[in-house]
Amino acid sequence: MTQSDQRHTEIAQMEKDLRHIAGIIKQQGRKILTNYKITPPQFIALQWLFELGDMTIGDLSAKMYLAFSTTTDLVDRMEKNELVKRVRDEQDRRVVRIHLLPEGERIIEEVIEKRQTYLQNMLTHLGEDEVQQFSRYLSALHEEMKKE
Repeated sequence: MTQSDQRHTEIAQMEKDLRHIAGIIKQQGRKILTNYKITPPQFIALQWLFELGDMTIGDLSAKMYLAFSTTTDLVDRMEKNELVKRVRDEQDRRVVRIHLLPEGERIIEEVIEKRQTYLQNMLTHLGEDEVQQFSRYLSALHEEMKKE
């Protein structure tokens, strides 16, 4: 096997492993969500608001790859459950932003903490140096992908 063929095989395996890991973490997250009064799409929306701050429905739709009308329905349900609220922009009153409320923030923090605990438990067999090296590699890959 040539060096090029070996690299291709390794990259194919990495892609498969990353895809499976992401799927397993997503499944674990959904199990955790059964203890909360939100759906997986609502969790994703809350996560975007938690990470990026207030957003318009259009911005949130684009991040979630959902139709504007679907995102509007999602926000309506989250607003009813007091997870978010609509706020008019001070500079342009025509613009309405979705604002994360304390209950939404609490849920996101708890679920993310439980997902992190799951991941930590999966890495207990690795040494501290290995975990740090793995973290650096993942961060470097993520930074490279964000450039695209």
